[in-house]
Amino acid sequence: MYSCKWRTPVTRYATFGTARNAIRISTRSVSHSHTHPHPSRLRNLAICAHIDSGKTTLTESILLKSSFISTPGSVDTGSTTTDFLPAERERGITIQSASIPVKWKDWTLNLIDTPGHADFGMEVESASRVVDGAVVLIDSVEGVEAQTKGVWQQLDRYGVPSRILVMNKLDRPGASFHSSILSALAHRIHSMPMAVTLPIASFDPQDYSRGEPGIQGIVDLVKWELWRWSPDGSSSRHALATSLEEISKSGLLPPTHPLIPHIIPARTMLLEALAMFSNDFMEHLLELPTHPSAYLSVTASSILPLLRSATLKSEILPVFCGSAIRHIGTEIIMDYAGELLASPLDVPHEAGSSQCRALAWKVSWDKRRGWMTFVRVYSGTLSRQSVLFNSSRGVKERVSRLLLLYASEAEEVEELPFGSVGVILGLKHTRTGDTLISTHGRSKDSSPFTGITPPPTTMSASVIPHSHADLQPVEDALNVLIRTDPSVRMETHEGQLLVHGLGALHLEIVEGRLRDEWGAKCEFGRRRVAYRESIGLDESHSSLVDWTTNVGGKNVTASVSFSLCPLLDSEFGDAAWDDNLVLRDDGQLLHHPDVFHDEQDPWTHISRGIASTLSSSPHTSFPLSRSRIQVMAFDHPPDAPPSILAGASAVILRDYVKKRGRGPMMEPFIQVRVSVGPDVLGKVMKDLVEHGGEIINLAESNLPLDEESSTPYSQEGIYIPPKWLSPSTPSSVDEGHHSIQLKRPVHAIVPLSRMLDYSTRLRALSGGHGHFEMAAAGFRTVNPVRELEILREIGRA
Repeated sequence: MYSCKWRTPVTRYATFGTARNAIRISTRSVSHSHTHPHPSRLRNLAICAHIDSGKTTLTESILLKSSFISTPGSVDTGSTTTDFLPAERERGITIQSASIPVKWKDWTLNLIDTPGHADFGMEVESASRVVDGAVVLIDSVEGVEAQTKGVWQQLDRYGVPSRILVMNKLDRPGASFHSSILSALAHRIHSMPMAVTLPIASFDPQDYSRGEPGIQGIVDLVKWELWRWSPDGSSSRHALATSLEEISKSGLLPPTHPLIPHIIPARTMLLEALAMFSNDFMEHLLELPTHPSAYLSVTASSILPLLRSATLKSEILPVFCGSAIRHIGTEIIMDYAGELLASPLDVPHEAGSSQCRALAWKVSWDKRRGWMTFVRVYSGTLSRQSVLFNSSRGVKERVSRLLLLYASEAEEVEELPFGSVGVILGLKHTRTGDTLISTHGRSKDSSPFTGITPPPTTMSASVIPHSHADLQPVEDALNVLIRTDPSVRMETHEGQLLVHGLGALHLEIVEGRLRDEWGAKCEFGRRRVAYRESIGLDESHSSLVDWTTNVGGKNVTASVSFSLCPLLDSEFGDAAWDDNLVLRDDGQLLHHPDVFHDEQDPWTHISRGIASTLSSSPHTSFPLSRSRIQVMAFDHPPDAPPSILAGASAVILRDYVKKRGRGPMMEPFIQVRVSVGPDVLGKVMKDLVEHGGEIINLAESNLPLDEESSTPYSQEGIYIPPKWLSPSTPSSVDEGHHSIQLKRPVHAIVPLSRMLDYSTRLRALSGGHGHFEMAAAGFRTVNPVRELEILREIGRA
């Protein structure tokens, strides 16, 4: 029996975290009467955006409005609830995703605040795998940015069915609701972004003509209400009249307010867009009188089911507006998150199953509590002290305790029902992406869930222990850290311990965690870009090649043959194989060894051998990428262990790659946006070009850089608000008024290796007044001159 009661925490605490950076955890009393919300009232959602778009600030505002906290924290002062790590508070950025359940009206919103920096994309990757909906924020000054598209693609990759878009920071000078919607179309975020709310910049019409920035109210086009916020942060909501004349006379807006003539057309276009997906609703609209105010009689109760259905099917993208730092629009976002986003019952699930099936989406380590495994329950109920079977690794695990996390606080519970997100203590072998199944109950499907693939690494650094005695403790600490952060890779090359990460900041955080959390005595060397190597252009087949090894005192021979060729530009590689395409003899995809755990399956060992060779080219020691490898045939004696196929596959494939000679080399590129004054614009552009960059444009907004997304979606049938709706937008201000000269943006694609010291270079070029942002733009093949430079850099030329 489900209920929606909510319990308050007791004031008993336990230390959580390292001795140096301890975090207080409220250990809420275990109660057998603990209640969980019904799955239909549960919303597992992620808050995603480009860095500095206001994700953590919105989360803090939600916690305030839901009475979870009484005083909001600030990112600037390092006092927010979800950014509780010392490094997060010191830098003012989100480094790890934080989960926190919030009770709002009849719903429980399981919020996951995710990082916006590309260096911590693994956190967004894992969160995207387990949520059913997402609130995506856009900085309404900047529009769609590089990482906005990045997180949107991650949500696409894991099939997150429902999303809403929030145009944040409308209180800032230069903010534009108009440009933000056009930006979503230009970047092909969605073909039908529909404004559900409109901002009221000011209730004084004169502020519009003066270009005063701000947001003081919001019009809800569905519920036909007007919200007004006072300077002290309190809000009031008022029902709007059902005719234009009555609205003008209501006193809610001055009769001369410029927004009044636009709210009816905005609602009309919203309803007509919804009618495209419902014949019954279309007929209802056609039966209405032809009077311009006729659509105002349509009630919210008849609109919301259609709006929710269209949102769940991704037929439209609801767009909202507000200012999280001023708590404007937060309640509206929470209302519609509950009304529109998917519940666990709205996504594919095994109805009526008594067997618990859960996915481990994150693993962390605590010195006091041990391994903490974050899980999402997809069927059945997970109980404490139960035994689970890890179907991804073929081992049994015992659940010690179950927790519900409230950012840095935890409440111990007896069970996690269907749809819940919680934490298991006591699992020793489980890693991110593993499937856990209870050993009792029945299920139609016991196969593992689709896993979570870490993004490709782009940068590496050598790890230098302080002494030889520190080497093993450093390696042990790295192995523990890698289990908590699968986007970190470790290898030993020519006696040197190397660690690979997603960027310079990522490696800096890893280095700090090794020292602070595990007490590792080491330093990281100079950061180096992680290059890639491909193979030659011709397709080649090899006949069965024998490989002999000694097993139990006698020679045993195994044979493997491969087909090898480079991928075409139109072909897609497998992210799990670092953008290679690895196939079995029947043409089916060969799983990465992280997925294989049946030691008796020959493909397990063949996969390991291929992965070993692809991780290090015999020519440059760089990982191999953009290759198509198919196992044509293999053979081994029936009385020999199948594990010999790992060595045979690795050696035969490596020799084959070596005979073909070195292929084209690739290096990671980044998309950079530099904002500087017009006086130094030329110097900045020259510097980017001299360092191998390609200037894309000098547009005021971020434009698509890839050909596939270069054609914007059509504006037909979509309400595009007028520019003056955000009066401080530069183009909406009277051109006769002189204003401060704004910075000019430069968009470019530049090799990552040439941008490691860019903050210093830009400071010198701009006199300290420049600003830049970077986002990954993938790997690109380099020209022969650059190849020679790279080979010299690694001592191979």
